[in-house]
Amino acid sequence: MRAVWLKEFGGPEVLVPGDAPDPAPEPGQVLIDVAYANITFVETQFRSGGPSPYSAEPPVIPGNGVGGVVAAVGAGVDSGLVGRRVVTSLRGSGGYAERVVIDAAAPFPVPDGLDLADAVALLADGRTAIMMLKATAPRPGERVLVEAAAGGVGSLLVQLAKAAGATVVAAAGGDRKLKVARDLGADEIVDYTQPNWTDGVEPVDVVLDGVGGDIARAAFGLLRKGGRMLSYGLASGEWAGVPEEDAAERGVTLVQANATPELMREYVRDALDAAAAGRLRPLIGQRFPLERAADAHAAIESRASVGKTLLEVR
Repeated sequence: MRAVWLKEFGGPEVLVPGDAPDPAPEPGQVLIDVAYANITFVETQFRSGGPSPYSAEPPVIPGNGVGGVVAAVGAGVDSGLVGRRVVTSLRGSGGYAERVVIDAAAPFPVPDGLDLADAVALLADGRTAIMMLKATAPRPGERVLVEAAAGGVGSLLVQLAKAAGATVVAAAGGDRKLKVARDLGADEIVDYTQPNWTDGVEPVDVVLDGVGGDIARAAFGLLRKGGRMLSYGLASGEWAGVPEEDAAERGVTLVQANATPELMREYVRDALDAAAAGRLRPLIGQRFPLERAADAHAAIESRASVGKTLLEVR
């Protein structure tokens, strides 16, 4: 089968197309013909050899989230699953390939009427966004600042916070991304690549931080007493690093989003159902063929991408 290999850690160019053995399902597993592979920022960090939740060592086929059709099942698995559209995570490796195997209980069925590409785009980002909204619980009338508002998670947070009745302040870099955020329903937009970008922003009640670093620390300064801040990403290369004592002094809560595996699976189902019902729309900004995985990684790292980046496998 066709696949993309990570032969060594480094820049995007270390992702090399090649062949791999066709996998076969063992007892209790299913074989999936992959149509789309999801790329996350964490995968670019893993590829570079930086900090990431993945522990695989090269040579390895990277990729964690995929969507496709069940092609075969192993012993002890209901044959009625064959032909079903599903999305699944793969524990961190194997996704940049034409076929994958996974435990039969792992995949999520894709609801009728939901495009498979949209379902893949929601697999990781949808559960993250829903977890963050539940953890910070914005109330109607509160002001919510969403960083990286034109990104995969950020674009969903804009929609979810708006649906919760909040006034959404979308922070992003550049006119193109600000327009995307506005089109998604943001009430206010602000370019955080500009000096002193917080000067014209009124105080907020919630900060959803996907950037970290100086941008996150500036956003923290916008929180009023009783505000909440949740950090979920470090696109800047570092976490927000806001001291607990500074937050306590200002009456701000630094929220920790902790969820059990069962809850995370529930959040995936919630995201898929919301999208199928038309209440949530993933933003797929760019698609690359499987063989151009290196270009996809380069686009994400250059900050040129908006929304979700997918690999088209077949």
